[in-house]
Amino acid sequence: QVRLVESGGGLVQPGGSLRLSCTASGFTYGRAAMSWYRQAPGKERELVATIMITNGRARYADSVKGRFTISRDDAKDTVYLQMNALTSEDTAVYYCAQEGTGPEYDFWGQGTQVVVSS
Repeated sequence: QVRLVESGGGLVQPGGSLRLSCTASGFTYGRAAMSWYRQAPGKERELVATIMITNGRARYADSVKGRFTISRDDAKDTVYLQMNALTSEDTAVYYCAQEGTGPEYDFWGQGTQVVVSS
């Protein structure tokens, strides 16, 4: 099994930056991509960013393009989400996820809270 643990969330002022980390442990077989999702209260979970394992290509939600960067450190088996120019609209619980080659290889972390407020 795969365990994903997020860290780095917290309170940040508008315009500030935050870096989230997701450290994986366990079996990596079946991993196709690593992603960050977020969910605000009363809203559906939104895909924020995805990075492909095979070629490292990343894609982002329109709402975060130019502000967020997803990256990975294979030696640490860790995925990062660098978030810049944060606004109140970015307030949410952020989840790390492994996108598998099949649904049996999909895994989720427990989430880390990000609050953007003055």
